[in-house]
Amino acid sequence: MKDSLNVAVIGAGISGLLTARELLRENLRVTVLEKSDKIGGTWVYDDRVEVDGCLHLDPNRSIVHSSIYKSLRTNLPRPLMSFSDFSFEDKSYGDPRLFPGHEEVLKFVQDFANEFGVSEVIRFNSEVVRVESQGGGFVVEWRTTEGGLVEEGFDAVVVCNGHHTEPQVASDVPGIEEWPRKQLHSHNYRIPEPYRDQVVVVIGSGPSANDISREISTIAKEVHLSSRSSDIKVSRLEGHKNIWQHTKIKRVFDDGKVEFQDGDSVVADLILHCTGFKFHFPFLRTCNIVHVDDNRVGPLYKHVLLPQLAPRLAFLGLAYKQGLLFRMLEYQSKWVALTLAGKILLPSKEEMLADVYKQYREMDENGIPRRHTHSLNYQIEYVDWLAAQVGLRVEDRLKKIFKNNLELRMAHPKDYRDVSVLY
Repeated sequence: MKDSLNVAVIGAGISGLLTARELLRENLRVTVLEKSDKIGGTWVYDDRVEVDGCLHLDPNRSIVHSSIYKSLRTNLPRPLMSFSDFSFEDKSYGDPRLFPGHEEVLKFVQDFANEFGVSEVIRFNSEVVRVESQGGGFVVEWRTTEGGLVEEGFDAVVVCNGHHTEPQVASDVPGIEEWPRKQLHSHNYRIPEPYRDQVVVVIGSGPSANDISREISTIAKEVHLSSRSSDIKVSRLEGHKNIWQHTKIKRVFDDGKVEFQDGDSVVADLILHCTGFKFHFPFLRTCNIVHVDDNRVGPLYKHVLLPQLAPRLAFLGLAYKQGLLFRMLEYQSKWVALTLAGKILLPSKEEMLADVYKQYREMDENGIPRRHTHSLNYQIEYVDWLAAQVGLRVEDRLKKIFKNNLELRMAHPKDYRDVSVLY
């Protein structure tokens, strides 16, 4: 009988834990390599911040993995953070709210790992520094806490290292690199106190920009939100006496002035970049078969598999703007495990590459920037496709909650988490 495959999983966040569980279910040999001493990935709150500025990142800096702030609550309700066979709805660890805080989510994740025996296959304090394809498999090298290097061969590698660690900044703003005043990225935001009596410009329009701007407005002098969206209404934010919404920044000046494309300007003390993150895989050595270009990781079939090495090299959790995120991660992990176990046959390499390049062409034809390659724009079709691959389906109830949650966020951006009726 042929030995089962030996698979390395990089990262013990939600994606890594799900992947490990599914691989174990298929009787594959699994090693999860986690750089920290805890499971949970980005859900592990860390009050430390990186001392390096956000525009000239030092590759040798001491990197803080987590990007969550102290007051963070989920923007997904419990049903949408449940798995098909492990529900978050019927569990409470001290914070029973429909949209709980990050501490509650971490306890749920830890409970999941213990329930399915995943903790037993994790090697903590093991930072992966090299993954190199070699002879049909991979050599994986990692650094231990003591500074020693360990090398081991694996048949397959699943990359689950997350994407909330390497900040993406608004580098296209004229004058931004020379602007003499303070700049930070939301990656380094924890509490509002440092913004007391400050005039702050927040760049971004996503959940973090909205949450953080409202929080710091309680002690800041002024908060000015800047968005590149074309349908932004320039005005004071309703219900807030000191938050203003602006269009994209036109340029910044060395006297601290920030000028917006709408014609308004303000002299700011600080610019806070809530502009997302870069996909970053410094450990990969694949002779440029896989590469990152303007945040497009490619070429990846269905955002997961590298056609040239499929299914031996996979990436989980790259797709974003997905309200069914937890189910998507569950189905991605099942799909990868079943392909590695030989229970699902993939299309040929040529067919998979053709599918990838078809997506790229359609994006070009529709004027969609390359950086949005992995954005699902809150569409359910992709998750439905994944579910079908693994013989499951997304329940109608879950789709209804997903739809209602989106509508609530649009109708009540300030307090949607506390609206009592969701489904």
